[in-house]
Amino acid sequence: MDQRTQSILSIFEQISSIPRCSKHEERIANWLKEWALSHGLSFKFDSFNNVVITVPPSPGYERSSAVVIQGHMDMVCEKTESSTHDFSKDPIKLVYDGDWLRADGTTLGADNGIALAMALELAQDRTIAHPLLELLFTVDEETSMQGVNALTPDFISGEVLLNLDSEEDGVFIVGCAGGITTRIEMSTDRIPVPGSYSICRLIAEGMAGGHSGVDIHEKRANANKVLAAAIEKLLDLNILLISVEGGKAHNAIPRYSQALLAYPRDCLEEMGSIIAQLQSELRLEYADREPGLTLRIEKAKFDDKLQALSPGTAAKLVVLLLSLPHGVASMSSDLPELVETSSNLATVKTSMDSIIIVTSQRSSDMEKLALLTEKINKLARSAGATVLNSEGYPSWKPDMRSPLLQQCKEAYSSVCCEDPRIEVIHAGLECAVIGSKFVGLDMISFGPTIKNPHSPDERLYIPSVSRTWEFLVALLASFR
Repeated sequence: MDQRTQSILSIFEQISSIPRCSKHEERIANWLKEWALSHGLSFKFDSFNNVVITVPPSPGYERSSAVVIQGHMDMVCEKTESSTHDFSKDPIKLVYDGDWLRADGTTLGADNGIALAMALELAQDRTIAHPLLELLFTVDEETSMQGVNALTPDFISGEVLLNLDSEEDGVFIVGCAGGITTRIEMSTDRIPVPGSYSICRLIAEGMAGGHSGVDIHEKRANANKVLAAAIEKLLDLNILLISVEGGKAHNAIPRYSQALLAYPRDCLEEMGSIIAQLQSELRLEYADREPGLTLRIEKAKFDDKLQALSPGTAAKLVVLLLSLPHGVASMSSDLPELVETSSNLATVKTSMDSIIIVTSQRSSDMEKLALLTEKINKLARSAGATVLNSEGYPSWKPDMRSPLLQQCKEAYSSVCCEDPRIEVIHAGLECAVIGSKFVGLDMISFGPTIKNPHSPDERLYIPSVSRTWEFLVALLASFR
């Protein structure tokens, strides 16, 4: 590892010590302000905790237009079922594993903490040639893009924006999908659990999960779907469904889901046989994509205060979970390898009075995004549920004639001695919202290689940090 990469990762380690789950960015925002003060740099912030740090131009670059370097402060907070990590207070435990950096049982947060680290490294090294820099750090990218939606026209002044939130070295992103999140709420009818019944947990686990935009084309199993299929097969045994809990985030494919069940004491063995058979079928269906897919039953303590969903409510819930779409809905006709439209059955949570289901839809075609969302709305309403759709965010239309794109290609080729790949992605990027608010802003997105973001398997390829850095430095020098 070269000295520059060590310096960048040292900053990343500091960032990783600060809890920064989405909607809880106060501490990282305050740390960024303190960092700017300690380095003699000016900054401003808004009521949403967006922060912009201004870095003066290098000598000879005073007349160049400002360049915005942008990343988001928040991270997806996912952990393995065995992890005791508390995201509200514990630092991320970093593990160096050869050429890779990962975390111990949790998401790493390189999405997008590595962007912050690279930007701050630029700011603290006065030997690097660059125009005026505006280091724009936004909040809540991973859940609602509330931060970029709140930006005001006077917050930045740059004419080009470099977004450091892409996850494959050597790839320039010039467009992305738009998205909508749907919240479905079902009211519940409850009945007492008979004293002759026993209690167990039905658990669906061991699935790969992943980013619901980046990985949706991989056709990985959805733990909520797997669990619903298992419950459906058990309903004929007169079991009672008490609760369902599955998924952690709207933009992560669920890896784990569980149901609390009440069952007649004489049918546990039959339940086990049914679940084992279904597990075999699903492992065959998903083959090498989900070798760890597991369905299991574990006994739980009986509580005479427990109340189950009525059979009618349970049946409606299972039918709805099985009917809600998940996965790729259509591929792009212009770019055949690009997912155009998809949906993710993201989370299910049960309370005494209601069941909340969250789905997220993405598309580069806003009309198709609306149609898919309406299909989900109709399915939910047919089950007697109420629906609330988010305002969503727009797609980012690619401009293949962008002057910035040409400048980036030349800088990359000069440093890496090869041409970069130019892509449009199915994931959402803040560029889409920023572009809609700052009309005429020329933008591009790039970054080092990150595998399996939004899951505890997230890892950062360390050599790619060096390559991305060298390109970034060459690009900034070319703005003179």
